[in-house]
Amino acid sequence: MHDPDCLFCKIAQGQIPSRKVHEDDEFFAFHDIRPAAPIHFLIVPKHHVASMAHVTDEHAPMLGRMLALAPRLAMQEGCNPYPEGGFRLVVNTGTEGGQEVHHLHLHVLGGPRPWARA
Repeated sequence: MHDPDCLFCKIAQGQIPSRKVHEDDEFFAFHDIRPAAPIHFLIVPKHHVASMAHVTDEHAPMLGRMLALAPRLAMQEGCNPYPEGGFRLVVNTGTEGGQEVHHLHLHVLGGPRPWARA
């Protein structure tokens, strides 16, 4: 299912341009337009799910595949290997959780953090 008014559905369908990281039958990944880290991209399921608050047991296999895709794409995009390197996975849910686009998406952030405590 696609929501014709959803920004991420339009991006995944190629109706709005993006800097694509990955595409397969189930997911579309693209660079964030306002990166919060040197490496910052989103993994979006092509099937519209508004948020983690809307996830049911039937979504569990899809979520597992989405999480399994993240490390491979993180390395592809330049994240340094674990344990010295690494990346962060973030899912914002709802307005108070910082979700700006109401289509489930996984932020993958990586790269050096000059602000990190030593």
